[in-house]
Amino acid sequence: MPKPPDRPYSRYSRDALTLLGQMIRRARIERGLTVAELATRAGVSRGLIQRIERGDPGCTIGAVFETAAIVGVHLFDAGPGALGQALGTNAAMLELLPKSIRPSRKEAEDDF
Repeated sequence: MPKPPDRPYSRYSRDALTLLGQMIRRARIERGLTVAELATRAGVSRGLIQRIERGDPGCTIGAVFETAAIVGVHLFDAGPGALGQALGTNAAMLELLPKSIRPSRKEAEDDF
C-alpha cells in the first residue's frame, strides 16, 4: 500500500509530540535504558523508539503510550490509580450522552 501524503499538523500538535518524545527520551536515559532495551521491553523496533523520541506523528498511539508507561512518563497528569478512576468517571458521563447523532432530514418550512 502506498504511503499517504504528509498530513498537515497544527503547531500545537507538533510541539506536543516533540515534548512527549523528549520526556520519554529523558526518562529512558535517567533509568539507564538503551534504545534497544526499551524496544525489546515495548515489543517494537529500535527505529520506532527513535521515531517516538523525535516526535514523529506517524507512530501508533499504542506504541507511544506503552513506551511512556515503561519509562514512567505519566500521561494526562495522573498516576496509574488516578487514571483508572478518571476512566470510570468519564465512562459514566459518556453513558448520559446519546448513542448517535443524526442530522435532521426534515426541511424547515421557511416560506412566509
